Amino acid sequence: MQLVVGRVGRAHGIKGEVTVEVRTDEPELRLGPGAVLQTEPASAGPLTIEAGRVHSGRLLLRFEGVKDRNAAEALRNTLLIAEVDPSELPEDEDEYYDHQLMDLDVVLADGTEIGRITEISHLPSQDLFIVEREDGSEVMIPFVQEIVTEIDLENQRAVIDPPPGLIDDRAVVASTRDAEAEAGAAAQGEAKAEAKDEPRGDGS
Repeated sequence: MQLVVGRVGRAHGIKGEVTVEVRTDEPELRLGPGAVLQTEPASAGPLTIEAGRVHSGRLLLRFEGVKDRNAAEALRNTLLIAEVDPSELPEDEDEYYDHQLMDLDVVLADGTEIGRITEISHLPSQDLFIVEREDGSEVMIPFVQEIVTEIDLENQRAVIDPPPGLIDDRAVVASTRDAEAEAGAAAQGEAKAEAKDEPRGDGS
């Protein structure tokens, strides 16, 4: 099974290093020296990682044969793809590979369907599920234990307990609309009251 494990960013320095947007929970394994990666577009690879290091919180990689800034810049936006055994599982039972989570149904504890996971976004602070809803809209669900309470691979679903407003902001919109209506009504009432108090002509 092929999995996207990273995306090449801009060149760093003049010796062929590139910044990499990591898309795997195991960068030490997938993006370590000696790893051979397929690419998208395929014409850019395969690429063999020669060396890697972390600089200012970013992963920097150098590939064999990429010796200068121009060659590194030519790889910008290239997707890095690793070959993974579908039966392979993370060592930690509370961790999951992206391919295990893709296409899971997202539901509430009472079974209410929210949508389907179409993408996992790996951010520096946390991972996010990109969930496509039935109407085609998308909602982002932080992959944290307080919100994602269960991953049920057997039944292909992720159970969530979202805080107010995370997946449905209609209540917020309604309350805002009501507040605006109340404010408008109050303004009209004040205007009428002022009109009553104003003198009507000079009395002649």
